[in-house]
Amino acid sequence: MRTLFIGDLHLSADRLDITQAFTHFLDTQLDNADALYILGDLFEVWVGDDIALPFALELAKKLKQVSQKLPVYFIHGNRDFMLGKQFARAAGMQILPEVTCLNLYGVETVILHGDSLCTLDKAYQRFRTLRRFALARWLYGCLSRKTRQSIANKIRNKSKSSNQQKSYTIMDVEPYAVEALFAQTHTQQMIHGHTHRPAIHQLDNGCKRIVVGDWYEQGSVLSVSAEGINLESLPFEPTT
Repeated sequence: MRTLFIGDLHLSADRLDITQAFTHFLDTQLDNADALYILGDLFEVWVGDDIALPFALELAKKLKQVSQKLPVYFIHGNRDFMLGKQFARAAGMQILPEVTCLNLYGVETVILHGDSLCTLDKAYQRFRTLRRFALARWLYGCLSRKTRQSIANKIRNKSKSSNQQKSYTIMDVEPYAVEALFAQTHTQQMIHGHTHRPAIHQLDNGCKRIVVGDWYEQGSVLSVSAEGINLESLPFEPTT
């Protein structure tokens, strides 16, 4: 048996090739799986469960079918932090705290999206602090659908523009933040996404940090079992 981790799919209506690849993954790659963990940014942008697009509702039905065979867990990302209980129920997903610890085949492991580790990106961390407040999310949810969509589009475009100007170091995790989280959680293994830099890092302190890849040009899945760890790329099938 094995446990699967994915993240940073950034699904959207204008990238149906990614949705198709994810659906193919759900149909063909879950054999002998104990659970599926989605580590945030399942969607490119999410402005509220009440205005989920048709492709997202179809995907919810697919995930619901999967959840009847194995548990599906979800951690919010920086793009879909507004994904709520309504959509989670429709998709059969259980929403986990943003930092979750679990025993993974005998190894104490902490899982998270990963944006909280990029502490050198001061501007983003200020935004992250604001959107974590329940009141801020509630006020945002009270806005009209059109206004929420407009705000989300502006944030998305600003993020793309600013990211092009940020250095590799600022966009990556900060080592002290990683060490602090290991110390706080008393774990030996960390799994996260967000940076779009898939790798298995063996740290000097004996701990292991594993980064799942994004799904922009190909899929990426981390498979963990009692026998070991496999970080695999999944080439997209030709669109039909």
